Amino acid sequence: MVLRDWLRPPRSLLVSLLLLTLVSVSALGWLGWSLVSQERIVEAQQSRERLEQAADRIAANLRRDLDADGQLQGVTLAVAGDSVSIAPPGRLLFYPRPAPEPKAPPAVFREGETYEFRQGQPALALACYQRLAAAGDAAVSAGALLRLARVLRKLGRNEESLAAYRKLSAMAGVSVAGVPAELVARHAICVLQSRREDAERLLGDLGEARWQLRRGQFEFYWDEVSKLAGRHEAPDAASVALAEAAGAIGALARGATPPEQVIRAAGVPVLLVWRGSPEGRKVLDATVDSVLQQIARREDVYCAALDGDGRTLAGRRDGHGRAVLRSAAEFRIPWTLAVASRPGSAGAEALARQRFLGAAVAVMVVFLLSGSYFIARAIRREAGVSRLQSDFVSAVSHEFRSPLTSMRQLSEILAEGRVPSEERRQLYYETLVRETERLQRLVETLLNFGRLEAGAYHYKFAEIDAGQLAEQTVAAFERELAGARAIQRSGESGCRIRADAEPLAVALRNLLDNAVKYSPPDAAVRVEWARAGDRVAIRVADGGPGIPAGERKSIFEKFARGSAAAALNVKGTGVGLAMVRQIVAAHGGEVRLESRPGTGSTFTILLPAVEPS
Repeated sequence: MVLRDWLRPPRSLLVSLLLLTLVSVSALGWLGWSLVSQERIVEAQQSRERLEQAADRIAANLRRDLDADGQLQGVTLAVAGDSVSIAPPGRLLFYPRPAPEPKAPPAVFREGETYEFRQGQPALALACYQRLAAAGDAAVSAGALLRLARVLRKLGRNEESLAAYRKLSAMAGVSVAGVPAELVARHAICVLQSRREDAERLLGDLGEARWQLRRGQFEFYWDEVSKLAGRHEAPDAASVALAEAAGAIGALARGATPPEQVIRAAGVPVLLVWRGSPEGRKVLDATVDSVLQQIARREDVYCAALDGDGRTLAGRRDGHGRAVLRSAAEFRIPWTLAVASRPGSAGAEALARQRFLGAAVAVMVVFLLSGSYFIARAIRREAGVSRLQSDFVSAVSHEFRSPLTSMRQLSEILAEGRVPSEERRQLYYETLVRETERLQRLVETLLNFGRLEAGAYHYKFAEIDAGQLAEQTVAAFERELAGARAIQRSGESGCRIRADAEPLAVALRNLLDNAVKYSPPDAAVRVEWARAGDRVAIRVADGGPGIPAGERKSIFEKFARGSAAAALNVKGTGVGLAMVRQIVAAHGGEVRLESRPGTGSTFTILLPAVEPS
């Protein structure tokens, strides 16, 4: 339905405009898509070139760092014979040969242990341990404090026991029973106090490799303290791997080893970089993942290390697009490198350009479609105005032709003396008067409409009675109908308004004329007037076919005529309702329409009421 309305004449012009718009939009869309596709291809090539260059730099930097001492971060172990030294210290969770710490000989505590265990005299044991704790030797004091705290715990004197453990925890650099005294004391304090925050701090110090421990010692205290902290978690896998690799280096250092090699420790790949001869050899112990992160830190890419079978040793290779490979043999590196772009890293700027280009094309398409739409609407509007004007000229010509034809025929009959009787002559004269009045009203209607349209009509407002105006207008209209139609009227008294009676009567007469034209001969036409709040309502109701909802606004436009006019072959100029709307609006009122197809229509003029003084 909408398409059919749009393709009303001039149909060929609108179809041509539509086809031209479709061709232009298609061409513009194809051009935009081609530009975006070319931009994507160019960006993909540039991204690939950047990735190739990044892979070359990473492989070259790795080779350079492997050839230079101290360039890679890790743990360096100096192996000389059976001795192994670690630099920097404190980097391993556990050591194959921890550095020895001072400890007291067991014979020093024999007397106190005899009182404690064999003779069951804790008081004498306490006195002995207290005397030893006050000794000047740190190792002896540490051993005595440990035993003193143990005896106090057995006696239930926990506060004194805690005080002894706290003194022991402050003694760094000494060991008791082969374990750092500080670690033993802090573990005992955690057990006695059962405070999670103490256990978590101790667990953190163990994870940071604060003490040099053997593997069994580290695992024991890690498990115990994890239970006290309620965390039950494993230590860092990379740190465990470095410590395990350090334990295997002693055996590897005594044989012929390659410049670099990758071993697995605790399931984690570890890189060993060897320097020196078997008599005095140094080795860098670092996880492969940490090496990858170090060499790729300045490149915005994902980097992965692959073994000979193509399996991933460490790093990430799930980046954007295909990865670039650099073989171990080509660059003399311990593994094959796979370098991939990070999602959205290098292509962020290109994506912004593509979006800008797409947005520009979309805006151009919108402008083109909008322009075509408004041009087509303007063409339709002008065509509609031309059609309405043509219909108006045709209707006015017909309205003029009808009375003129009657007047000419009657005048010829009278002039030629062909009137059969005096009664017939009088009838002809009366007919000539009516047709003359009809012609005069038509001319005045057109003149008044022209003046209203141009704003040249000057209203003369005065206080009048709306009921009297309606009565006089209806009576005059009935006289024009010569008794062919009776119009029902009813209303209230005291409906005073301020108006210009002459144009308002013209508006009411136009409504009456339409009601009679569109109503069947046996249908009633009613005129009513009454107060409606602070306004006066004058209603004209007919029994015609009604007005469809889609035409209820357009019929008030100039030259517009509803579909019923064509269906019932009703003659008219199409300016009556337009005049009604203009006249009522000039009086500060409004016109309302109520209609249902098949039951008639009611036009209501609402004007401001004047209260009686």
